Amino acid sequence: MTCNKNPMICWAKDSPGPFCCNKTCVNVLMNKQNCGFCGNKCKYNETCCKGQCVNTLFNKRHCGGCNNKCQEGSSCAYGMCSYAN
Repeated sequence: MTCNKNPMICWAKDSPGPFCCNKTCVNVLMNKQNCGFCGNKCKYNETCCKGQCVNTLFNKRHCGGCNNKCQEGSSCAYGMCSYAN
């Protein structure tokens, strides 16, 4: 959905997101090319989770994917909680 002439179109019901970044409607909470704000690109090994670029292979709040939290006291390795414990 292009928004270069009317950025408010991004607020439409079937829009991919409410923000207009580089003439395209996006959701900056989950878009790797516009993570958190327009133009903020995540690295190739990162995922955009809640507007932050994270490495889901080693992040215990986003282990293996966004919002997959490891239990208290466990770690995240290779996208798995408590790997090799």
